[in-house]
Parts: sequence; structure tokens; C-alpha cells
Amino acid sequence: MKKQKHKQQEEQKVESISVEETEVSAEKVQKTENPAEMTPDGAKTEEIITTYRKNLWSVFFKRFFDIVLSLLGLIILSPLFIVVSLIVFFKLDRKVFFSTYRSYRIGRNNKVFKLLKFSTMKNNLFDENGNLLPDKDRVSKFGNFLRKTSIDELPQLINILKGDMSLIGPRPRIIEECVFLDEDSLRVRGLVRPGITGLAQINGRNNIIFTKVVEYDKQYIKTIGFWTDLKIFFKTIGKVLKKSDINKDGTVSNEFFGDMLLRTGEISQEEYDKKQIEAREIINKAQSKQPKQA
Repeated sequence: MKKQKHKQQEEQKVESISVEETEVSAEKVQKTENPAEMTPDGAKTEEIITTYRKNLWSVFFKRFFDIVLSLLGLIILSPLFIVVSLIVFFKLDRKVFFSTYRSYRIGRNNKVFKLLKFSTMKNNLFDENGNLLPDKDRVSKFGNFLRKTSIDELPQLINILKGDMSLIGPRPRIIEECVFLDEDSLRVRGLVRPGITGLAQINGRNNIIFTKVVEYDKQYIKTIGFWTDLKIFFKTIGKVLKKSDINKDGTVSNEFFGDMLLRTGEISQEEYDKKQIEAREIINKAQSKQPKQA
């Protein structure tokens, strides 16, 4: 009976990662036991989906305030936005916005969108084999300043206006990480718009492992509401002012989820390479949807 039940569960239709009409089978998501399948209080994914708080705040007012506050933010911070854009343009390879395959992220309903961030690294520094130098060798002093003050995140106010993101919500993850997520975790994260800051950001930010981040994301979806968002907003300001948990201790950039699974032996090199190929396929389809530049 247990085998038959398990087989029926495997045959259920799952959400897919998509870019407009482009859909990628959710079978590409890793189907292994993972701590991220549970929330901190032990709630199963199906329980989170059924108890997702569809209240007036999450359904209507949250989006209304996102639009109003992001628009006001862009107007008030426009002088800073212009100054930073000019400095980045002349100091960092004439590219104002971070624009690589890692700028494509998974959003609401598991749709792919392009995340906007100010560039913080030079993208024209290569080794003798033509490979980009490590992040620590490419990040500039000015780029470090942008990261520590979170000014590099300001362009995401545009993402909010477009409807890709929210002020508060789970941080949008790169596709190369999401392909390693189990199907249930991917489904739950797709219930809401990703945010500039979220519950994980005030509980360790970038200094916690990815599975813990997913746990906090699930907890947020269960408790989403005005007071929850307000608390996260003000605690985020404190984190920014203290410049805490910007990266994992002793690093310049964070270790990606797949890299951690490979390092700890939870997946093989073959499995890792297969997932990376799948991620690139999704990104290539997303890029094909972008308007051609003259």
C-alpha cells in the first residue's frame, strides 16, 4: 500500500518553472529528502499551501503599498540613483546594472524575471585560460561599499513597479540554486512575489545556509500580514545600518546551494553538472524572450 501511495504522489502534476509561454518541467527539480521540506515548526508543505494567508493585506493592500512606496522611493532617491549610476558606469566596465546569467531569478508562480542590481564587480578581468577571475579579485572598493550599504539593491524598486517583486518577501534566488530545490519548496516559494528583504534577511541574511533560508521563507508565507511585514521592514533597516551578515563569514560572495551539496557529498559531480545544464537551458529560454538590442 505504501509503495502504491508513493507512486500516486510521484505521478501528481507539479508546478513548472516558466518564462511567459516557456515552461520547463518541474521534474528537473531534485527529488531527494531535504531539510527544506519542513518549516521551523515542522509544518508540511501542503499545510503551508492550504494555510497561506490570503487576507486583505496579502491580496490587495500589500501590492498597493508596494507600488506607492517604490514610486516614492525612486522619486526621493533619484539623485542618489543618478550619482551611483554615473560612478558605476565609469568605474566598472561601463555597465550600470549587474547583467549576467545570474541576474535571471525565479519569481511568483515560478516565472523567470531579470533582477536589477547595480554592478559591483568588473567583468573584464580574466585568467590565462579566459575564465573570469574569482569574485574577490573582481569586486571593487566602491562595489564593496554598495554591497555593505545595500545601495546595490536600489534598482529593484523598478522590479517592484513592474510587478516582479515586492518590498517584503522571500529573496529571489538564482536559477542555478532553484534547480536543486525539491518540488514542494519550489511550489511554496512561487505562492508570493519575492522581496527586497524578508524573514531570512533579518535572521542571518547571507550568513545562513540555503536550506535554513527556505525554512524562513515557508514560515513567512504562513504568517504573511501587515504587522509581519512592518516588523521585517524596520529590522532590515537595523541590519543595513549595522552592515551585518552581508556575506558568509570570511567570504566575499556566498556559497551557492548546489556547490554546498557537492562539497558535502550530498550529490555527485555528475548530478551537479546535469543540474547546471538544466539551469542554463532555462536561462537561455529566458534570454531568448528579451528584446534584441540594436
